[in-house]
Amino acid sequence: MTLHVEESWKEIVDYAYAGLSSQYREFLEKDEGYFPTFHNFLNVFHTLPLNKCKYILFGQDPYPRRESANGYAFIDSKVEKIFSEKGFSKEVNRATSLRNFLKMLLLSDGYLKEDNLSQEEISLIDKSNFIDSIDELRVNFEKNGVLLLNTALVFTCKQETLLHVKEFKNFMQRLLSKLAHHNIELILFGNIAKNIQKYLFSNGLEFKTIETLHPYNLKFIVDKNVQKFFKDFYLLYRL
Repeated sequence: MTLHVEESWKEIVDYAYAGLSSQYREFLEKDEGYFPTFHNFLNVFHTLPLNKCKYILFGQDPYPRRESANGYAFIDSKVEKIFSEKGFSKEVNRATSLRNFLKMLLLSDGYLKEDNLSQEEISLIDKSNFIDSIDELRVNFEKNGVLLLNTALVFTCKQETLLHVKEFKNFMQRLLSKLAHHNIELILFGNIAKNIQKYLFSNGLEFKTIETLHPYNLKFIVDKNVQKFFKDFYLLYRL
């Protein structure tokens, strides 16, 4: 089956995909029992051309909801509006990692203080220069050259997350081997993503990496290194 990727990625992603086991490729190509769909699970390689890619942000696996998973790490399709009159929208408040990431951005720009990250405080912020949709956030990541890639690209159930990470391991290894000379930095969220470091070391691949807690952790919000790194991306602003 033809992979849904932008032309500049085709050779690299085809090579990575060929590294999957034949049984797992057969499972994917049946296009049932998992999400995102076969057409969508490689979306991240469809909207950001290779020559624009400066960073790969590695997450873990897709959101565990069909309506949320869309082929991008961290971008929840169920979220339409980011803000409401009361602060964050209900959808953002239910998406823990996204909510914490947005709080980190607001904190880094001085809109919030560490001792008050409340909805009420967020509701008081002047948001006239902010984006307000989840897709605008995705676009802003991509304008900064960030590829939003999970280490497992499909979801079936939580019990099988590590199975899918294992199945996609060779895909990720092949992908990184082809990108080793493209001057791309790796942003590693969470413990599963950090396992990529072990692969890089064992195979002599050199990438500059930024390692952080997963945004699911509250400590992520107040991490000064994370705040400093993302501050100049202006992810919340209309660019």
